[in-house]
Amino acid sequence: MEGMDELEQVLTEVGPRLRALRESRSVTLAALSKATGISVSTLSRLESGGRKPSLELLLPLAKAHQVPLDELVGAPPTGDPRVHLQPMRRGDETIIPLNRQPGGLRAFKHIIPANSRLTPEPKTHEGYEWMYVLNGRLRLVLGQHDVIMKTGEVAEFDTHVPHWFGNGDDRPVEILSLFGPQGERMHVRAAPKQS
Repeated sequence: MEGMDELEQVLTEVGPRLRALRESRSVTLAALSKATGISVSTLSRLESGGRKPSLELLLPLAKAHQVPLDELVGAPPTGDPRVHLQPMRRGDETIIPLNRQPGGLRAFKHIIPANSRLTPEPKTHEGYEWMYVLNGRLRLVLGQHDVIMKTGEVAEFDTHVPHWFGNGDDRPVEILSLFGPQGERMHVRAAPKQS
C-alpha cells in the first residue's frame, strides 16, 4: 500500500500549498471565493486540511491562480522553468495575460490585427486602466475624447468613463495594459529629495 501512503501525503500537502500560494499573492479568501465560485468556508477548510481536495475544487483554483494543476498538487517538476500563459481571443484580438494574480492589478499584452475593431463601441465597468502603445497606432475613445496614440504613448483612465480602443489606422497595433478591477492606480510618483 505504498502508493496509498504517497497519495495521502500528496493530498495532505495540498492545503498548505494552496494557502501559501494565496497568501504570497496577497489574495483574501473572499476575493478567491468570488473568482472561483467556491464558498469561503470550503476554501478555508481546504487550506486547513479539513476538506480533501477534489478536481471539482482544484480546477477552478488552478484557473483563478493561473497555475497548472500539477503545481497545486505538488507534482514533480518537469524541468521546464518557463511560465506558459494561455492567450485569450476576443473577436480578432489576442490578449496575453502577463501575470497570474487573481484580483488586484493585472497585466496584459493586446494584439489587434490590421483592419480590426474599427467601429467604436464604448463601454464602462469597474476599475482603472493604464495603456502603453508598444507598436502601431491605437485609437482611444474616452468619454468625449477621440485620440490616436502612437508608439510609446501612454493613457491612464478610470474605466467608469465610457471607453473603447482599436486600430488607429489600417495596420496592426500592440499595447501593454495594466488593469485594476477595484480602481487601483498604476504608479507611484515620488518627489525629488529636498537638499
